[in-house]
Amino acid sequence: MLASIEALITAALYLATYLSFVRLLRHPRNWYLPTLPSFLATVGLAIITVAQVSLSSQGLDLPAMIVSAGFIAGLFSVIAAPAVVFPPGGPRPAAEFLAKHGEYAGLWMIPLAVVAGYAIPDAKLYGLLVAAMTIELTWFLRHRRTGERQSYLLGDQDLLVLKAQAKGDIERFAKQHGIPELDLSDDGVVWRGCGKKTLPCPFNLYTNRLGLNTAPCCRAHMKDLSYFVSSCLREMEAVHWLEGGSLLGAVRENGNLLAWEDDVDLSVMLDNRTTWDSLAKGLADRGRRDGYYVDPFENKGFIAISYDPPGRWPFCWERNRMRGEIRLDLVVYRNAVSHGLSVLERRIPKGAMPLTENGYFGVPREVVLPTSTVHFLGDDFACPNQPNAYLHILYGDFEEIELTFVDTAAAETRRLADAAETVLKT
Repeated sequence: MLASIEALITAALYLATYLSFVRLLRHPRNWYLPTLPSFLATVGLAIITVAQVSLSSQGLDLPAMIVSAGFIAGLFSVIAAPAVVFPPGGPRPAAEFLAKHGEYAGLWMIPLAVVAGYAIPDAKLYGLLVAAMTIELTWFLRHRRTGERQSYLLGDQDLLVLKAQAKGDIERFAKQHGIPELDLSDDGVVWRGCGKKTLPCPFNLYTNRLGLNTAPCCRAHMKDLSYFVSSCLREMEAVHWLEGGSLLGAVRENGNLLAWEDDVDLSVMLDNRTTWDSLAKGLADRGRRDGYYVDPFENKGFIAISYDPPGRWPFCWERNRMRGEIRLDLVVYRNAVSHGLSVLERRIPKGAMPLTENGYFGVPREVVLPTSTVHFLGDDFACPNQPNAYLHILYGDFEEIELTFVDTAAAETRRLADAAETVLKT
């Protein structure tokens, strides 16, 4: 009886550690390091779990400690892989391989769990191993790609870029990089698009690392997401405007998304009427009602709103294990004075936005307010009062195309493909 209770306690501790860890993964998915308190909380729970397995009235069970600590470290490395490869960067073959198989890679630990349980017949270790493998099996069964996928025939420009990156062999390219959404048929190259009931396309990998255009399904969902958040802000009577790459697309690309866009950027003004708390609560309430996930980062001053629907607490944090995400980043600005000038400032950097006297990042108030409108994704969206001046602050010569977040080799191939397309058009 005592052994069963100890096994249940260990299983509960592992569950708490796991939930704390997957919540921690929200930070690298947004290109930030975890906060120190959240990191220490997760490490502390892991240490307590290992201690529960390896300590008893007889003292320290060294083999049980080594096995439990090694098993948790190995499994958590597998779980973290999709979040680790989110930010653009250099080659990470091991993490990218695990991320590619993230839906079921945790199940690869089952043979190790069986061997460990056979080698060390300990009830508390059994509790940890059974809990971990039950969670992995549940994750796999819940997130199988069973939702209906809509087929999109790739357009000429999308296809041109794909062929360039694939060096003409699209089938080999799709297998090499694990792109199950690509389907070659007699009618042409078809993209099997994601939706609310499927896992999202991992298009941050496809656009940033492979240099492909944003998938047509993801472009459609970004449009839906833009309309949703814009309507929320209008309903709250919050001053807001298009930001960054989204504003760049609206101005330079005749109201379209950038071809390789991986998120939507909006900004909002905090004042006496629109506070952080009212903004976060209003968006969260609408998100729960309309099926959008809202994740606020108050210490960074932005709110991530995602196309996928919110899950039930506390398992909603498991979404951080997904390989892809269709997201809108809503950054907050505040009124400030810097070097005697009235500015709007934000906590996190954007492009070449200069530092303010307060140590944040800002733009002259008159460049933004009062806001104007610009045509974007088929409708009029709020934008800075002087959009060209705003973009010049962020990017300098914004008419020049720069593939900032695209892998160097893929960016060069894109340039050649775009140049070829320009020649054909002229």
